[in-house]
Amino acid sequence: MADDEELIAFIRAHIASVWTLELLLLLKRNPCQGWSPGALVAELRGSTALVASGLRRLEQAGITVVDEAGDYRYTPASPVLHRLCDRLDAEYKLRPVTMTTLIASPPDKLQILADAFKLKKPGK
Repeated sequence: MADDEELIAFIRAHIASVWTLELLLLLKRNPCQGWSPGALVAELRGSTALVASGLRRLEQAGITVVDEAGDYRYTPASPVLHRLCDRLDAEYKLRPVTMTTLIASPPDKLQILADAFKLKKPGK
């Protein structure tokens, strides 16, 4: 299982906004479904620019793939990426405010916040 530093580094490198997180989670929860950018804009009620930016970021990270028709699917390039996405999904369900704050924090404040809110397994 990913440790806290690994998850925080993953968030910092690939999840630029809560919009990107919501996009990732939508794709992850429907891995067999291909989504056009327009369908994602409608489903998330976001702007075309936000969705396009998130899709680019997730594709560059190796988390999604785009097919010949231009539809996107959750297809992590490695088991490590899949595991980190699972962990991110679980943590966001348990601690949405903490996760949102981590995503929104500038780099220098991120370490302070991470130290203050160490992500721990429930019951510890």
